[in-house]
Amino acid sequence: MESPERIAYALRETQILLEPQELISTTKPTTLHYYVLTEPVYLEVFKNEGPETRIRQGTISWEKPKLMTPGYLLDMEGFSNEAREALRMVARRHPDLAGILYKMRYKREDARERTVPYKIMETFRRLENKIIDEQEEFTVVIKGVDELWDVSLMKYIQLLIIKSVYSSQIPYYESRGYLRMNEYGFPVITRNLDGLPIIAQNEIEEMFARVRNGDLDPGVLKRELDSWGVFHLYEDRFFDLFRKE
Repeated sequence: MESPERIAYALRETQILLEPQELISTTKPTTLHYYVLTEPVYLEVFKNEGPETRIRQGTISWEKPKLMTPGYLLDMEGFSNEAREALRMVARRHPDLAGILYKMRYKREDARERTVPYKIMETFRRLENKIIDEQEEFTVVIKGVDELWDVSLMKYIQLLIIKSVYSSQIPYYESRGYLRMNEYGFPVITRNLDGLPIIAQNEIEEMFARVRNGDLDPGVLKRELDSWGVFHLYEDRFFDLFRKE
């Protein structure tokens, strides 16, 4: 495992050479194409070799972001007992605090790698022309540190998510009445008369329609109702799905 100092160095050395204008979509899945350019680590020893640049490229995918509350998170798997208790504390004190879940699909091992005989900036210029000529959408080019190239990638992802939250997701949800800002400036969800978040109500109705059309497993709908703690409100409608007319 790399030392904290080395990781901090990789973060400092990260440069975003080209980034997309777009943000993570609020209404559909998003795929980011990435290129990370690094100088091979062996050139630090063999200084007379080169020039060479290592290119790693791949994709990162996000599902459609999900607006939720601390209580919704409690039903998700993977948390330790301590983390779950911390969530319970937050849910008790701030039951309406809005959070946005980003399910990301990424594997370091899936990155394709090649080395070219150019310096980093020359490699970038050639790559930029290729991206423009081939009209590659939602693409980022990053300069990083060879053995910690994915640290640089993760730094950009964090920045992209933060920008997407404040410039895309929050304005979208707010304009549709799914959340509002409280007196402290924090986003909180809005609820219907049954106490169910309005966005959850709308999503549940869409899921019922998909189950009726055969496009969604009823088990997925059941888990969603349980996650919001509202199965009792929809119990009759849920079992009606299985009754023959």
